[in-house]
Amino acid sequence: MSVLEHLEGLSSAEDFFDYLGVPYQPEIVRVARLHIMRRMGQYLRGSEVEGALEAADDATLFALCREHLEQAYADFVASSPIAERVFKVHQEAIAPKPEPQKPFVPLSSLAVE
Repeated sequence: MSVLEHLEGLSSAEDFFDYLGVPYQPEIVRVARLHIMRRMGQYLRGSEVEGALEAADDATLFALCREHLEQAYADFVASSPIAERVFKVHQEAIAPKPEPQKPFVPLSSLAVE
C-alpha cells in the first residue's frame, strides 16, 4: 500500500500524527484539528505546484507529508485558529466591507408638474 493510499484510509487527525510519527499535544489537536489538517493540505498543494509530489517515491512522499504536518502543527502551537485564518469564514470576518451604495437622484432629474 502506498503512502497516499494509507493516508486516504485514515479517519482522524490523531491517526495522521501517529502514522507519520509526528509528536503532538492532544489539547492542541483537539482545538485546532481541522485547521491543522487544512493547513497541511495547503502546504501539500504548494509542493504539488512545485512538482515534488509527482516525482516523489514513497519514502520521499512520507518525509514530505511528515514535514508538512509538523509545519502545520507548529503554526497552531505558536498561534491560534482565529489568528491563522485558514478557513474562508475567518478570512471574511476581517475583510473590509464595501460601503453600501446609496441611490443618487440629481436635482435636475426632478420635474415639477
